[in-house]
Amino acid sequence: MEQQLKIALEKGIQRMDLDLNGAQIDRLMAYLNLLIKWNKAYNLTAVRDPQEMISRHLLDSLSVLPYIGDAPLIDVGSGPGLPGIPLAICRPELAVTTLDSNGKKTRFQIQAKIELGLDNLTVIHDRVEKYQVEPFQQVISRAFASLEDMITWTNHLCAEDGVFLAMKGLYPEDELAALPSGYQLNTCHKLNVPGTDGERHLLILGRT
Repeated sequence: MEQQLKIALEKGIQRMDLDLNGAQIDRLMAYLNLLIKWNKAYNLTAVRDPQEMISRHLLDSLSVLPYIGDAPLIDVGSGPGLPGIPLAICRPELAVTTLDSNGKKTRFQIQAKIELGLDNLTVIHDRVEKYQVEPFQQVISRAFASLEDMITWTNHLCAEDGVFLAMKGLYPEDELAALPSGYQLNTCHKLNVPGTDGERHLLILGRT
């Protein structure tokens, strides 16, 4: 089973044309194994099938790698660490902070940080509206219901010249029309996620 999962991950990475080394792939597998183990007891994700976790969690998270800059990044509503932990594994020089209000999920993330030796990862257990910190240049999320909500709730976490990276399914015409004033869509990238049905997009938003 382990070997099959690793082959599926490697094939997906190849199809996405990502340049990852063996150690990074091993760490991604170690993270996946931890997620499978903890999920049985703590219900961290509704996705139960390990094969599905490869495409819907790991490859989905890795699909944004080409669009991530070098400046410190915060993953808001990170859940069990998605996309934050896969990004931290693949970009060891990038300072990644994950933020979630669910104690079970952040405890899992802390365990993953320790076991995987992720020195570039900071895990925060707090509510997004309460977390006060020096603003980040990059705010990413794949959990927010709407773009409007994402900007409203995470506005204080994004630097004046920073960007909001919103991971979405279908291209959200209606949500873009409802953006708060003073914000705009900078760029949109159609993501290629092997093994998943339906479209995936990354929307990069900024202040006007």
